[in-house]
Amino acid sequence: MMDGEKRIEKDSIGKLEVPSNAYYGIHSLRSQINFPDSEERISPWFIKAYLQVKLAAVTTNAKLELMSNEKSKLITRAIEDLLEETEHTIEGKSLSIYEKIIVDPYQGGAGTSLNLNINEVIANKALELAGSNFGDYDFIHPIDDVNLSQSTNDTYITALKIASIILLRKLTESFALLQGRLQEKEKEYGGIIKLGRTQLQDAVPISLGQEFGAYAQAIARDRWRLYNAEERLRSVNLGGTAIGNSISADRKYVLSVNNELKKITGLPIAKAEDLIDTTQNLDVFVEVHGLVKAGACSVIKICNDLRLLSSGPQGGIGEIILQPMQAGSSIMPGKVNPVIPESVIQICELVKGHDVVISNVASAGNLELNAFSPLLAHLFLKSMKMLSDSLTSLAEKCIVGIKANEKRCRENLVRSSAIAALLINEFGYDKIAELVKEATEKNEAFVEVIKRNNLLSQKEINELISSSMGIEN
Repeated sequence: MMDGEKRIEKDSIGKLEVPSNAYYGIHSLRSQINFPDSEERISPWFIKAYLQVKLAAVTTNAKLELMSNEKSKLITRAIEDLLEETEHTIEGKSLSIYEKIIVDPYQGGAGTSLNLNINEVIANKALELAGSNFGDYDFIHPIDDVNLSQSTNDTYITALKIASIILLRKLTESFALLQGRLQEKEKEYGGIIKLGRTQLQDAVPISLGQEFGAYAQAIARDRWRLYNAEERLRSVNLGGTAIGNSISADRKYVLSVNNELKKITGLPIAKAEDLIDTTQNLDVFVEVHGLVKAGACSVIKICNDLRLLSSGPQGGIGEIILQPMQAGSSIMPGKVNPVIPESVIQICELVKGHDVVISNVASAGNLELNAFSPLLAHLFLKSMKMLSDSLTSLAEKCIVGIKANEKRCRENLVRSSAIAALLINEFGYDKIAELVKEATEKNEAFVEVIKRNNLLSQKEINELISSSMGIEN
């Protein structure tokens, strides 16, 4: 057939014309027709994981002689070619896989559309390798052959967990990178004493390094939480078929398919103890995404602090200087905005919104299946990918380039009453409170009031601040 021609495919509903050169078939096309185009795509990591599940299934079926050698070899080759194509998409080299995987992420049917799309593409790719026409399903059938021993309900959730583990590891690595960059700043700025602030009001002194150290500790906790969260995703329901009781699957297949998948993915996955539970309940995704959200909350706080500390620069706090990334205004020449922290905050807020939806969707399942798993899957994977990328951006395009404005740190500290708390034990609260009031009323630096009242010399003030911070002069 030539490009532009059509082939006729049929299902239980009726017939449809499918482009003759399309790797997808009637089920994929119905999905494309039925559901609105969100202009978003299925995650390539999800597609890769799904293909790996299909590879494990065909390998197991072949070993158990549930499928002919000829068919299994063609299907295996087809999957391997498609995996390579998907890898190119992950690497940013090509989007051609989306000419084949055409279903929208937001689909009804608990993921059936994606499973059927994958099945049809594998079948037609196998037919192409065999020299047969697309749609010649009498030879290799998308369901009877490619989907043998499987259901959407066990393959979809298993593939989602595989993709989730991979992206969770990448997210953990991004947290580790950010933690490292913050620790570098902690060390670099350990000797710079500045004004601390509580409730956005002047407080006691702190070092700039200590501020970055606190950020690093928060990120370290998030990194550790996510590292441990992988364990929650390792139990899969492959072999459970429709509702987890393995109907239509050979017992030997059920007992061995997950071992094949483990070899293919290199991941420490295992068959769940209760396949029915793992098929119908999605609470593990709520748990893990909750930890992703917790990390996003930590990052928002840090980014807002960076925006405050760099504010101005002349008319604000201005104690740190962010690397200029792009022009900040079309009307104010020379204005530069903290665009990287702003971008990261928006991604983190999106993650927080995803968390609400994921929680709602996970609780909306009925009886033996959750029909809304496509929404959960798409937002779960999207959260981890976008947050991972944004943390890398924050670490490499913002934190690395931060410079300390030592002069402004010193000026803000000297003008404030930050050291007042250090004098209470020696001179009494009431006496120091009077001097703070005097400095405020006269708009005078507190240290000047201290010196004028002969409480301490400048040298003694410097020594007092340094000793309170554990810094040697």
